Order: sequence, then structure tokens, then C-alpha cells
Amino acid sequence: MSKSILLTFDVEDWFQVENLKKCIPFSSWPRCELRVEKSTRRLLDCLDRAFNGRDDSAASTCGPPKATFFVLGWLARQLPNLVREIAARGHEIASHGLYHNLCSQCSIEDLRVDLSESKKILEDIIGSEVHGYRAPSFSIMPEALKLIEECGYTYDSSYNSFSAHKRYGRIDLVQNAHGIANHVLPSLYELPISNLKIGKYTIPMGGGGYFRFMPIWLFKKAVGSIISKQGAYLFYMHPWEIDPEQPRVKGLPFSFRFRHYMNLDVTASKLCDFLRAFSGCRFLTCRGYIGRITEGESVREI
Repeated sequence: MSKSILLTFDVEDWFQVENLKKCIPFSSWPRCELRVEKSTRRLLDCLDRAFNGRDDSAASTCGPPKATFFVLGWLARQLPNLVREIAARGHEIASHGLYHNLCSQCSIEDLRVDLSESKKILEDIIGSEVHGYRAPSFSIMPEALKLIEECGYTYDSSYNSFSAHKRYGRIDLVQNAHGIANHVLPSLYELPISNLKIGKYTIPMGGGGYFRFMPIWLFKKAVGSIISKQGAYLFYMHPWEIDPEQPRVKGLPFSFRFRHYMNLDVTASKLCDFLRAFSGCRFLTCRGYIGRITEGESVREI
């Protein structure tokens, strides 16, 4: 199997970010400007443009690039046509929960409702089954995995091994023979965010703010190292990270302001550079990757 890259995008708008919650409570969401439609389409166009220049041999070997979009249920209700467009352009729709509530702050019953309702909203919009889930701010916990499985998901992509971030959850993973996919429950796989291991240290290299802050040459070098060791790499980012014109929120602590607004104006071009640099890899959806490594190359990509 050729080297694989899993592009994933968490579809949430600028005002739904965890670091802004104290300044923008949930009750104010209906009054906030929706900007995610424009930035998501910009991402979709970036994916298309980055691969238009691939030579015929690369295109025939790797096929058209595909990504997974983890969509917030609240946004899907507001913008169902955007969800349909993402699917129509060949990408996978997965769930990012309903209201961007952290798993670690939900009761078991509230989390069950969140998982079930967000899945149903998306399935009603696209007319097909939703297989994947990603917890807001990677706030996964062991108790949540069983609920995710019970609610009908076949994979989770919520684990980020960078332990210095306080919101990131912790689960025990035992690397198995299925590439970067871990078979954590009888009917559930975990696809963790890719980070770089150097001795006992974990360097965050999965995307998001780490991608925005880091020089692109260094990021590409690190990703190349991860792919050479693991055969695959899982990347994430958000549409708001390529929206430099989004409103500036007042009253944020300096650290939150820096982390949220740094390099928004150059991230789109960095993404296109990154995609071109690894255009020889196979770009798969999360579900497509699991299918290929568990059922063989003949499985049909979604």
C-alpha cells in the first residue's frame, strides 16, 4: 500500500472555539456572523487546486484526493447545503458533536444525546450513514469510547497524544497491525492525531495551531519522518484558521489571542504548499483508510 495521508477538518465557526467561550457564550451564537461557509469552500477549492497539477501517473496511482470533514451539528442545522456540498465534492462527512461541548464536562446521558443527535442531523442531510466522530478539543475519555460505539459509529478520531495540553483527553492505545488505526473495541477503531516521537518526548505535529506557527519547511520535514516510520499521517485543521478577516474578540487573555489569530493570513498558502509537497501520497478519508488496511486495496473508497 502506498503512503497515506488523512486530511481532516473540524467544521466549526470562529465564535465556537473553546478559547473564546468565556467571551462568546452559547446563548450569543445565533447573533454571531456565520463565516464558516466561505472559509470551508476556500478549503475545498484549495484541495482541488493543489492536485490539478499532478502528473498522470500520480493521479492514476493515488486517485483524487479526499478528506474527512467533522461537522458540528449546530452548524449543520444552519447550513445544510454546505454539508451537502462537501459530500458532493467527494469528501466524507463525520460528526464533531452537537454544541462543541467537551466530553470531559458532559454527563454520560448528555454525551449519549450529543453523539446520537449530531449523527442523525448529518445523516438526514446527506442521506447516508455517518461513521466517524471527533470530540471537541480532543477531549476524549475511556468512558466515551463505549458510548461512541453504542451510538453506531465505527471509528473515533479524538486522541491527541500531546500531553502538555490540558484539554486533551487520555485513552490507552496498543499499536496493532492496522497501520495508525487502533482496534479499541469490537466495532470501533481509533485514528489518533499524528505527532512526532523523539525519544521520550512527543512533539505536536498534527496540524491546527502547530501547523500555523511552525515554518512550513520544518513541518514538512517532520511529516516526512512520521510517514516513513508509520506509513501514514493524520492531519487536522479548522476552516476559521484560513479566515484572517474574522472579528477580533475583545477581552481575551494574551495567550488565547496569540494562539487564535497568529498567521491566519498565510495558513491557506501553507496548506497548499503542504499538499503539493506530498502529492505522491494517497489521500484518503478516515473511513476509506480503515477499509483499505482491514479489507485490502480492493475496497471501494467512499
